[in-house]
Amino acid sequence: MAKFSFKLPDIGEGIAEAEIVAWHVKVGDEVEEDQGIADMMTDKATVEMESPVSGTIVELNGEEGDMLAIGSVLAVIETDELPDEEEEAAIADKVKAQVDDEPEDADEAEPEPEEPEEETAVEPEPAAEAEPKPSTEEAKTRVLASPAVRKRAADLGVDLSQVKPQTGDRIRHSDLDQYLTYGATYLTPGASKKRDDEELKVIGLRRKIAENMAASKRHIPHFTYVEEIDVTELEAARADLNATRGDRPKLTVLPLIIAAICKTLPEFPMINATYDDEAGRVTRHGAVHLGMATQTDTGLIVPVIKNAQDKNVWQLAMEIARLSDAARTGKATQEELTGGTLTLTSLGPLGGIATTPVINRPQVAIIGPNKIVERPAIVDGELAIRKQMNLSISCDHRVVDGYDAASYVQALKRLLETPVLIFAD
Repeated sequence: MAKFSFKLPDIGEGIAEAEIVAWHVKVGDEVEEDQGIADMMTDKATVEMESPVSGTIVELNGEEGDMLAIGSVLAVIETDELPDEEEEAAIADKVKAQVDDEPEDADEAEPEPEEPEEETAVEPEPAAEAEPKPSTEEAKTRVLASPAVRKRAADLGVDLSQVKPQTGDRIRHSDLDQYLTYGATYLTPGASKKRDDEELKVIGLRRKIAENMAASKRHIPHFTYVEEIDVTELEAARADLNATRGDRPKLTVLPLIIAAICKTLPEFPMINATYDDEAGRVTRHGAVHLGMATQTDTGLIVPVIKNAQDKNVWQLAMEIARLSDAARTGKATQEELTGGTLTLTSLGPLGGIATTPVINRPQVAIIGPNKIVERPAIVDGELAIRKQMNLSISCDHRVVDGYDAASYVQALKRLLETPVLIFAD
């Protein structure tokens, strides 16, 4: 028997280290060639490290959350036959290909993209034929959750078939948190259940989010401005567009908001900008590369709609659906996740009265539309029920003055309240 030291291969240009986000084996386990032994996270992707030989794990170097330098020993495997240099080179090439091509945590079933905003009316759908309810065992096998959620549930001894997703069909970390906090009755108002304290190591994407948000708040003096917008006419226009859409995608309100954002930005170039702290230089961008904050099972990811100013509302709707799906299934490329000049964030059906979103550094602004609700309003001296939406904008006060932010939102408000102007030349 010989001992093979599996060293972390070069997994991408410019990558010096990777984080251990999950071990799939432990010391003493028997492994087969090409069996996954660990998940390693880089700035580009999460890559599964596969054993290049069959044998027994005799040593694992590092714990989940530890950073490992390229070339360091990841695991030591006792094996009958050591790979030659050509085989080791093939292993490295295979891992590099994973960084460029493979999803980060693709599920066995792809979810439908969530509607990015709360709608006040739901169009009736054709009634589907009733299907027999699956048995308990069948229900367990049909639970939708990411591998990370499944692993955490298994470690905690939680049966995912007992966890109720709060939105959609997929169980997320937040649903698991609610179940752990309140038990099976967590959807019942007033229910409570004591549980033991739980310490969680901040690793993987969650750690990167924490680092980026801390840097943003540390470096950027934020201020937030909130305005109420009457979107009654906008919603009516959206309904008319959907009624004649043909085979084009159904419009949510977000493509219309994005179109209005792009139309107003030329007069307010300081909003669509990035700030280089070290160089002391602000770049006002002509093209609108709009980041779209998307919640995934592993955390918040911001894919970018490139050249959003050149797209019509139907093209924007298709791009929103495509990028949201790519982000949630881990298929978004590095090109699709970088280069944003302005970010739009929406809490979807959770809505809220107002938000104070954190700027995606080095950008200088982030816009957050909130839930559309019906409220009483005075229109031409008469009381009327109108559809209202609060809209928030957070800005970098080093670049954007309060007056400029307020002026921009007022220009955006004018277009959203008179949607024909969105389509006017």
